[in-house]
Amino acid sequence: MGLINYVTRIQFASGALSTLKDEAALAGIKRPMIVTDKGVSALGYLARIETALGQAPVTVFDDTPSNPTEAAVRAATDAFLLAEADGIIAIGGGSALDLAKAVAILAAHGGEMKTYAVIEGGLEEITNRTFPTIAIPTTSGTGSEVGRGAIIILNDGRKVGLLSPFIIPKAAIVDPDLTTSLPPHLTAATGMDAISHCIETFLASAINPPADGIALEGLRLAWGSIETATHDGQNAQARANMAIAATMGAMAFQKGLGCVHSLSHALGGADPRLHHGMLNAVFMPAVLEFNADEPSVVALKKFDRLAAAMGLSSGAEVVPALREMTKRLGLPETLSAMGVKEDLFGRVIEGALKDHCHKTNPKMASAEDYRAMLEASF
Repeated sequence: MGLINYVTRIQFASGALSTLKDEAALAGIKRPMIVTDKGVSALGYLARIETALGQAPVTVFDDTPSNPTEAAVRAATDAFLLAEADGIIAIGGGSALDLAKAVAILAAHGGEMKTYAVIEGGLEEITNRTFPTIAIPTTSGTGSEVGRGAIIILNDGRKVGLLSPFIIPKAAIVDPDLTTSLPPHLTAATGMDAISHCIETFLASAINPPADGIALEGLRLAWGSIETATHDGQNAQARANMAIAATMGAMAFQKGLGCVHSLSHALGGADPRLHHGMLNAVFMPAVLEFNADEPSVVALKKFDRLAAAMGLSSGAEVVPALREMTKRLGLPETLSAMGVKEDLFGRVIEGALKDHCHKTNPKMASAEDYRAMLEASF
């Protein structure tokens, strides 16, 4: 059996930020805290938030790091409690959105952050007391605006997932206008993140035909638009396609992801400087080659269906096309090009085997399999 549950309110349009006041009222947020990062603050988006909201927030936390950490979550939680806020409006990339979700948990429940990690049994610890959030993405990648998870680096160095239906934002405001200032290399990296979500969740073995359909359509939109959005950031249609494709990827990945993400999470925890989307782009070819002969993937002709969404003639072209796209976008093509050293492999393998995405890969990977994927990606 499969649980099919979609998802939250999504305001998608150019100018959708204007719906914020109404969405905050529906979510019951009267005293919002803004969670963002220094880059978004510098772009003047906070003033736009205040205008759309019709009031000033009670406080602003803009110290979100590029990969959200437990220390940052605690600092933001302290600010939230001190301001006596009753909800969070998160604006930025996936890091700000994930950090906001973690604050919503910790401010309501207290305790240690690791208590809420899914690998520590945290799913049952997160309740409906979690504070409401509204998510406003300024990148087109993670889909965290509709996701039931948040990825946080704990103080012990583990990069873990906090998963619960109670942390899905009450509303997602997906306004492509907010993504036009994203520079080319981040447009490419976050776009490949969205593509990896669509591909991995489609390959995951759980039965969820609506998610499969959403993933394939998200892949079609992202694959057809990522180069234009990267090289012509003011192209409104390409930006809109990438924005909704990112949201669709996350709508679908309630099916689960796979080894691309278990590897990316583990390596990102070991070296937080590494960009998650770039890691996914590097890992996809090796992981897809590993998955290609899994019986259910073969029987359901999943690679051919991916190829059709990507405008390719056969499933055999999917992996070469991914490698070529990464090259054309100017992204790193190998781990070594990203500065990764082989001495991290043992730690990455250990982390990948424990990651929540490991078990939802269509083909179960061993430590030896993970080492082979790392070496093929190196």
